[in-house]
Amino acid sequence: MLELSTLNNEAYQTLSDPDLRMRYILGINGLLTAGEEDKQTVPQDFLMEMMDINESLMELEFDFDPERYAATLGAVETLENDLYEGIRPILETYPNSPDPATDLRTVLEYFLKKRYLLRIRENLSTFAPRAGMAEW
Repeated sequence: MLELSTLNNEAYQTLSDPDLRMRYILGINGLLTAGEEDKQTVPQDFLMEMMDINESLMELEFDFDPERYAATLGAVETLENDLYEGIRPILETYPNSPDPATDLRTVLEYFLKKRYLLRIRENLSTFAPRAGMAEW
């Protein structure tokens, strides 16, 4: 009984969290292997888009400017929103879309980009006290 309860709790936690659910679906479809996530690469075109944000992070590290901090944070939030809006239709219709295999590859790409942006957010959070802002 205890094992079933634990299994049900883990399943509920996985399915109720969009990121964990996405990771689980990618995993059971063989696109994301536990322990191998960090070996997955973010698409090069996305990394090129991120150059300005990464430069801003470096500048903030050496010469903090509240306006640059706010602009960088705003750019990250805009990217996150744009990425989500682009993937939302797929997430809402999966697995009933005409081409679920292609959709899963698109979701994997989104997942990797989102993780990259999360790392940038974590870096930005180190500057929040200097900007006089609460942690998010």
